[in-house]
Amino acid sequence: MKRETRPQRWRMTRRGFLIGLGLVGGGLALGATLGLPAARLALADFFGDVIEIPSSFSREPAVWFNIQPDGRVIMAMPKVEMGQGVHTALAQIAAEELGVAWEQVGITQSSSIGPVRDGAGTSASYSVISLFPVLRETAATMREMLRIAGAKELGIEPTQAQIEQGFVIDASNPARRIGFGELVAQPRDWQPPEAAPLTPPERWRIIGQPVPRLDLPAKIRGAAIYGYDARVEGMLYGAVARPPRLGAKLRRAAPGTALERPGVVQVVIRDGFAGVVADSRLTAYAALNDLELEWELPPPFTHRDLEEQLVAQVGSGTPIQQRGDAASALRTAQVIEAVYRTPLAAHANLEPQAALVDVQPDRVRAWVSTQSPVQVANAIANLLGRKAETVEVTPTYLGGGFGRKVTTTVASEAAILSAAVGKPVHVGWTRTEEFRHGYLRPPTYAAFRATLDTDGTIAALEQRHASGTVLFDLFPAPLRWLIGSDFGGWRGARLIYNIPNLLVTSQTVALPVPTGPWRGLGLLANVFAVESFIDELAHAAGSDPLAFRLRHLPDTEQGRRMAATLRTVAAMAGWDQPAPAGRGRGLACSVDAGTMAAHIAEVGYEGDRLRVYRVWAAIDPGLAINPDGLAAQTEGGIMMGLSATLFERVTISEGRIEAGNFDRYPLLTIADAPEISVEILRSGNQPFGGGEPPMGPIAAAVANAIFALTGERKRELPLLA
Repeated sequence: MKRETRPQRWRMTRRGFLIGLGLVGGGLALGATLGLPAARLALADFFGDVIEIPSSFSREPAVWFNIQPDGRVIMAMPKVEMGQGVHTALAQIAAEELGVAWEQVGITQSSSIGPVRDGAGTSASYSVISLFPVLRETAATMREMLRIAGAKELGIEPTQAQIEQGFVIDASNPARRIGFGELVAQPRDWQPPEAAPLTPPERWRIIGQPVPRLDLPAKIRGAAIYGYDARVEGMLYGAVARPPRLGAKLRRAAPGTALERPGVVQVVIRDGFAGVVADSRLTAYAALNDLELEWELPPPFTHRDLEEQLVAQVGSGTPIQQRGDAASALRTAQVIEAVYRTPLAAHANLEPQAALVDVQPDRVRAWVSTQSPVQVANAIANLLGRKAETVEVTPTYLGGGFGRKVTTTVASEAAILSAAVGKPVHVGWTRTEEFRHGYLRPPTYAAFRATLDTDGTIAALEQRHASGTVLFDLFPAPLRWLIGSDFGGWRGARLIYNIPNLLVTSQTVALPVPTGPWRGLGLLANVFAVESFIDELAHAAGSDPLAFRLRHLPDTEQGRRMAATLRTVAAMAGWDQPAPAGRGRGLACSVDAGTMAAHIAEVGYEGDRLRVYRVWAAIDPGLAINPDGLAAQTEGGIMMGLSATLFERVTISEGRIEAGNFDRYPLLTIADAPEISVEILRSGNQPFGGGEPPMGPIAAAVANAIFALTGERKRELPLLA
């Protein structure tokens, strides 16, 4: 059974402004009675507040269930599994409304041609948010169709039929029952019911409960297929020449002596591209050294040069949050100022880019470690001049995504090489390629100015934010101009607090290094800056950091949820009691994808080495579909965020990224990992984001703890640089 989704539109009438995404073709419709600055502010409000996005950018089935004769329900997953547990969470929603036992549920990964095509991809913590309503409605509709069919077989009215554990049961005689599998095995004319009521929350058995992860058995057995594992009969291996310096262009290429190397099948050269196909990966990479290559080299630069370029000039940014008149208020009072910076950082996912592509005359098949199978299929089709429906991309399991696997580069490389030799070709990047030739988390700059009233509240605050690109490269120039600044870059920069005079501007700076999405986009970096500065203001006001934050929260649903989250984490950590001798505690919070997160970190020094001993985290996701899964996401987000907080920084010398492996790019190890306590709050019956929001506050919480312990304010990451 399939459910056809109507074309969805995002609508907003705030300030007389309307924005719509036409989901057929992905065009943008915009109408405004305001000028450009006001329109940009309205867009910033929209992108900053949106907590629901379409699950697909096409008029196609959004959900697909297959009930088998044995009663098992197999769900075609539109989202990809990269360790976040999304397959399990989505299956829980479906199982709840279908009325089947958890043991009856199975999953299969949908490809780019179906049965479910999700043009939105898997990113931004929106998978569960976007699919929660459509999954419930579709499963409930199927349940009612089965109820009607089962009642007919049992000779009773549908109102007398109950649904339990995958059976339609005669309520007056529970021994009389018929299974879902038996019902679907018989030919019949299925008709949607007039009404399909959703299961009320008080009757939920599976939603909101920890259940076994559906992806774990295969992973534990070593049977799960990742992009690097993909194999088909007769496949070859490819390697691609990489530039010696960031921004270098291939001027000329020739095979040289590569074809003389045993095992080399073909050298492929086209505009800006040179690659080798061989019978083994080692041979393909070795043959790259035999090619004759000439490169056009740009001027060399270092990461310090980038930092000098990344400054938010006064008056040059796009307003993304505005209230009152901050400029006037800051001209007439004593001003507190600070500047915060974060560096370039790598994704460091354990599995590098990998794709296996088989280009044949009538069709193209690909198995790719990707977050965006439909985009990959479209890219391959455009590259080869094929119709999109002839290209099938099956996403494998991902050995870490973090935004690094939303692009199509490795699949395009494999497609070029496969088309040249007429055989399937696997391209798997090396660790060095992953570090030096992908894209990075951009550096950020945040300059703050604020003043306090006589009662210690914030009277005015200005933030000038700057970042390299995150999402801008995905959009055409007219749309970039309209938005004004990269909303991925300023994610987390807007303040939740009630400040009468507030101005936040953001500037997107073009840098000579590729940058793009990273887990949470700009969340970690920007919350580090915002929440560290809020802590500075609390201490300047002589106020407890918790009380200061609570005092400034608005009396709105979001404000009340954040207040409850802050009070919860404070109770967990015993905030009202002094920290143990030789330790300091710091507090920070953030809101992202509708989820409230608050952390308290406890730090100390062993000799001259900083240690983070404990982290307490309170998370309000509205509704946690799988609390165990969300707790794991919270712990993992804290660990990844703590690694970036303490250690991670990409350095560049002579236009070349210095790290080629983990020996030059240290990560958090078990020896440095803190004890983590997580408490999950429930504030409603709507789930919000879970994959990225929990990592937002960790950097600021640690920096604020260092200040509480030492009196030294850390304003640049990594803290142990």
